Amino acid sequence: MKKNMRMIMMEEGDITKTLFKLGIPMVVSMLVIALYNVVDTYFVSNLGTQQSAAVSVAFPLSFYFSGVGLTLGVGAASYISRLLGAKNFKKANKVASVAFYTAGIISIILMIVCFLFVEKILIFMGATETILPYALKYAHVFIVSMLFSTINVCAGNLAIAQGEAKITLKAMIFGSVLNIILDPIMIRSMDMGVKGAGLATLISQIVTTLVYFKFFFGKKSYVKMQLKEFKPTVQIYREIIKVGISMFLLQALTGFSMSLISKNASIYGDAEVSAMGIVLRIVTLGTNVIFGFMKGYQPFVGYNYGAGNYDRVKNITRNAIKWSTVYCIIWMVIVILFSNSIMRIMINDAEVIRIGTRALKVNTAMFFTFGFQFTYATLYLSMGKALAGGILNIGRQGLFLIPIIMILTKFLAFDGVIYAQPVADIISTLITIPLAIKVINELNRRVLLNKGEVLESE
Repeated sequence: MKKNMRMIMMEEGDITKTLFKLGIPMVVSMLVIALYNVVDTYFVSNLGTQQSAAVSVAFPLSFYFSGVGLTLGVGAASYISRLLGAKNFKKANKVASVAFYTAGIISIILMIVCFLFVEKILIFMGATETILPYALKYAHVFIVSMLFSTINVCAGNLAIAQGEAKITLKAMIFGSVLNIILDPIMIRSMDMGVKGAGLATLISQIVTTLVYFKFFFGKKSYVKMQLKEFKPTVQIYREIIKVGISMFLLQALTGFSMSLISKNASIYGDAEVSAMGIVLRIVTLGTNVIFGFMKGYQPFVGYNYGAGNYDRVKNITRNAIKWSTVYCIIWMVIVILFSNSIMRIMINDAEVIRIGTRALKVNTAMFFTFGFQFTYATLYLSMGKALAGGILNIGRQGLFLIPIIMILTKFLAFDGVIYAQPVADIISTLITIPLAIKVINELNRRVLLNKGEVLESE
């Protein structure tokens, strides 16, 4: 099979231009995902503090569903990128099919479990007596929407693996614009309140799924996902899961840590729950840009690693760190300077604004390190090195953050909830440094080995 233009671009194109060409559409698509939550929060927050808190309490459920989609999508994408780099196109089709249909099956099971225990789950995640009725209204619809979200997350990553980031961008924009249109109509005009926010999300996710179906089951997709190719093997699942499992752990631990934040905040009042919920969505808006950029970086670096272009892998990584860090610094400065104004846009409650302004500044203080952290996490996963990649991937939002929340709240009360994230960022950065040095040394050795082989053959 001949190389398509995407493959030629990844092998021979200018690194910075290729990185942005692959990354920018994914940055936009990840911003769109974050905007789903920000838009919901904006319209719901105007209904009242309890309604805003209700959406914040239910929101972490999405991380468990997206964790399934990312586990199979990212794991398969890493494997597919290497298979395409090695010109094994038939195996790439089989891997894509296994990942896609498995994501659908698991998400249906997860949806049923959530429905069976929804009230207990919401109480565990921080719903107080005043918040719970609104949280239940929202969650009943929101859980169904997450079934489609799981399929969309998996499909998006499979599109990225073949260099078709624009399809993911198109699908996400369709869904997001529809969500922005439907939110005010269903929440206000139709007087459906928090349930309307959930319905707007559900309809938007279904539309996004239809866009992906049109692409993958049409003639434009380079990698096919056919039911007849759904032939799971232990070897395929092993390759997918060894890379993708860290994404599930990241999402699951992020969801758990957010629930832990809401749970600890609920001890002090509904205003604290609402404030931290808004802060976490603003922070997510910033981190999603890096996630998107890394989704462009991942197939680029994975393809070249699979093709044995190790010197190019090093150069791609240097560029990714440079541009992601520039963004992180700009975002950090903007959020810290305008934190009060941001909170005032989101909600009209003086106490929530006061708490949220301070929390937003603190939670963004170490954000300049995030690009460095996540670039190396993605590099390890793209190389198929699941252990180190997994540690880096889940450290910031789970492995370190969860125990830090538990420890700091014992000594600092509500301040412990606020200061947990920057402390986790410091620890994550310190862990990343030696692992970064190790992987660069390995790539240097591979570059020298390649040069030695070339000299020997000459």
